[in-house]
Formats: sequence, C-alpha cells, structure tokens
Amino acid sequence: MPASRPALVVAWLVAATCWGASFLFIKWGLEGLSPGQVALARLLFGSLFLGAWLLVTRTALPRDRVTWGHFAVLGVLFCFVPFTLFAWAETRIDSGLAAILNATTPLWTLVMVLLFLPTERVTTRKVVGLLVGFAGVVVVALPQVTGLGGREALLGQLACLGATACYGVGLVWVRRFVLPRGVGPLVIAFGQVSCGLGWSVLAAPVLSNDPVDLTVRVVVGMVALGVLGTGLAFVLNTAVTAGLGATFASTVTYLSPVIGVALGALVLAETVQPEEVVGGAVVVLGVAVGQGVLRRRRRAPGAVTPVAPVSGTPDPDRPVAPVQPL
Repeated sequence: MPASRPALVVAWLVAATCWGASFLFIKWGLEGLSPGQVALARLLFGSLFLGAWLLVTRTALPRDRVTWGHFAVLGVLFCFVPFTLFAWAETRIDSGLAAILNATTPLWTLVMVLLFLPTERVTTRKVVGLLVGFAGVVVVALPQVTGLGGREALLGQLACLGATACYGVGLVWVRRFVLPRGVGPLVIAFGQVSCGLGWSVLAAPVLSNDPVDLTVRVVVGMVALGVLGTGLAFVLNTAVTAGLGATFASTVTYLSPVIGVALGALVLAETVQPEEVVGGAVVVLGVAVGQGVLRRRRRAPGAVTPVAPVSGTPDPDRPVAPVQPL
C-alpha cells in the first residue's frame, strides 16, 4: 500500500535530519579516529544496513561485470573520496560550515550536467542559479581568502568543495551509464557503498593506520553516521522521490544545512559567523533558482498538468534526485 502524503513528508524531514546530523557524527568520530578511519567506519555500517535492507526486501543484485564496474567508479565518486575529504575538512573547520558547503552539491551537479550531457538545455535560469550560488560560496570563503580565517580553514573549505564536485560528477555518471541499465536506486546505493568500502579497505594501510580511541561517543557517532546518514536517509529519500516526485525530494538540500548548523551550535558549541549565515542563504537561493523552484508556472485555463514518467529518460529541465548526498 503506497504511503500517504503526511507519512512521506515525515520521511522527508527524517532524511533531512539524518543528512544534516551527519556532520555532527563526523565530529564525534574524529575525537578518536583519523579521517580515513571515519570514512571506513561509515562505509562499513552503511554497507551492512543497506545489505540487510536488500535481504529484507529480497532485492536481487546484478551479476554482470559492467554494472559492477560502474559501481566501482561510483564508490570512488560518491563514497570513498568525498567521505574522506569531508572528514579531513572537519579537522580544520566547524561541522556547521561543512554542512553549508555540502549544499553546493546541486550547483556542481548542474555544472557537470552542462559539461558532459550535451542533450541538456543551457537556460538563463540555470546560469543565473550557478552565478548566485558561486557568489554565496565567495561570501562564505572570503574571510579565509583574505587571511582572516587562516590557511587551514581555507584548505578545509576547499576539501568540502572537492567532495561536492565529486558528487556532481557521480550524479552525471549515474544518469549517463547506470540508470539506462535499469538498475534500481537501492541496488545502486548498496553497490556504490560496498565498492566504496572496498576502496577504503585498500587505502587503509595509508589512511587508516593511526591509533584508535574508541569512546562511547565515537562508536555511537560512527554507527549513526553509517546507519542513518549513509543508509536510512537514502532509503527514505528514495520513497519520497517515488511518492512525491524528484522536485520535492531534492528540496532536502535546503533543510540539511540548517540542521547541520543548528546541531553544531547546540551540541558542539560552534560559533556561527555572520558570513556563514549570509553566504549559506545565498547558496541555497542559487540552488533554488537553478533547480527552478522559484520559477512561476503558467498554465492555460483548463490545461492538464502532465505527469512525469516513472522511468525512462530524465526530463533535462528537472532537478536530479540525490543518489547519495552526505
């Protein structure tokens, strides 16, 4: 039986909360783990959760090498590299600032779509959205660029932007090479997370060889990061996408930074700088403009709103539903 709209809205709120809280969980993990170990732990618990979900739903995995080759690429783009970069960044910047910069993911996605999907339409709205979003990043990063925040803080911000750029490339890769193969979103999530875990294990002798201090908060943070931020949130967002559409599901991007900043201030006593508030708002505005959320829809009297197909080629003017945001 399909979920009701109120239930799907609750699922959307829970998914946004899980993703917004991920940056808090990363900070907890860094109290006893290195950035590489944080990425390894979240991928381990995320893979276990998604694997259990596959068993419960009796969802079959693909067996062909080509599909798993694409999963291996997504394991790098969606998981291993960005998860490690975000954890490394949070050794230099606050969790709230990392949450704000994570909101640039749709902007990077739009850049990659325009560069690598020639069938997409380049519209004035999309260009304006990119420029507005870039202006927001400049506002956030300006104190570091001018030397007021320090070199380490600037490097942390650049690491976050590198992570979200990976997400942008990954989303284009999914649309161009994976979705045409008829692979379901839950299978894609498990495939990329499990492959990301494999890459993280291979890199462990270099990135995860530091001493470990497993306190209760570190363990709770890593389990929550993997199960909630890397597993449950994706499953819930997939349900929202199926029930309410990709446009509504993509608006999770606007709420997650707010939750991340609020938790950083309330739980970690992080100081929220004015430029973070202003710049974050401008970034979200740019995302909203680029995705067409603020666009006025005009219909002729008596016109019928077309229903988007469940499968097939994505509408080039439609926002891309996140496959694995942080």
